[in-house]
Amino acid sequence: MGRSSLGPVAVDLFAAAAERAAAENGPLADRLRPRQLADVVGQRHLLADDGPLVRLLDAARLPSIVLWGPPGTGKTTIARLIATSRSDVFVALSAVTATVKDIRSTVDAASDRLGMHQRRTVVFLDEIHRFTRTQQDALLPSVESGIVSLIGATTESPWATIVGPLLSRLTVFRLEPLERRDLEELVARAAATLQVEVDPAAGRLALETADGDARKLLGVLDVAAALRASGNVIDEATVRSALGAGDLRYGTGAHYDAASAFIKWMRHSEPDQAVAWLVHMLDGGEDPRFIARRMQIFASEDIGHADPRALLIADAAARAVDSVGMPEARYLLAHAATYLSMAPKSRQIVADLERASTTIRRLPPEMLGETS
Repeated sequence: MGRSSLGPVAVDLFAAAAERAAAENGPLADRLRPRQLADVVGQRHLLADDGPLVRLLDAARLPSIVLWGPPGTGKTTIARLIATSRSDVFVALSAVTATVKDIRSTVDAASDRLGMHQRRTVVFLDEIHRFTRTQQDALLPSVESGIVSLIGATTESPWATIVGPLLSRLTVFRLEPLERRDLEELVARAAATLQVEVDPAAGRLALETADGDARKLLGVLDVAAALRASGNVIDEATVRSALGAGDLRYGTGAHYDAASAFIKWMRHSEPDQAVAWLVHMLDGGEDPRFIARRMQIFASEDIGHADPRALLIADAAARAVDSVGMPEARYLLAHAATYLSMAPKSRQIVADLERASTTIRRLPPEMLGETS
């Protein structure tokens, strides 16, 4: 069969039709994607009427920024809406697939666009923490000169994953996990879009297992709507089926109860119980990175100066979880949990932080020009 003779207009029409079909029948998270910043659920500290991201819409040139936060908190959505609200050209790249050649091509096109049409380009770089130093260095000149405005998105600390010269030219905005009221709003929107009713018990289960992740919540409800036996009601059993095998054993509220029991047994210096709850969480489908983060916090909050090595152990386990993956990460997590359980405990750091808020700050003598 010969090459298609369809012209560019016909191809554009087919592409537009494909986009409309995807919008109508695609994943629920895409169908509910906000069309303006005012429709974004959560992140009020950034998106209130006088919030910093809202004020950026009126800037003559969008400064380069990093959106840092957990999965499913709206980083990609917010980046797109900022660009489209300003009528800037939006170019999305993924750090997983983009090459230095892709970056240079994007920058060249942005330079031409700015020179010929006076239109600025916003480059959205998802998972910027996965970029190598060479790739990040390739972005630096265009960010510094203002040819492009960079919006990076990352789930990892920017100070640990973005090279200093680039990070110094970026403003970091922290996104928080969605609050319960935000997730409840998403459940209501999902029910209206899917034309179903979500049983209260089903809604609670979906909320408790979402862990502040909007994408996860909407994905579960989307599957549950497809699995419902009959009628227009999603019940708790259907949500359990939509959650998958791991969460079937995890139960309502078990995410928080299990994590609390795990922490408390480490606090009581009971390694057998701590590891038993650790295994329970992993078998229930818990994200091992969540467990690792909890141990990092515990190492400072509950052990602190009593054993400074505890933080090194917890941090090493957290890093190794990412590099090793499951199921072998179980050994690393159990190793760390056992050490933390058996370590001496101290809440001195908590007391120090509480006292610091009321401590009168003084400058040291050498900053006052005094000599000993």
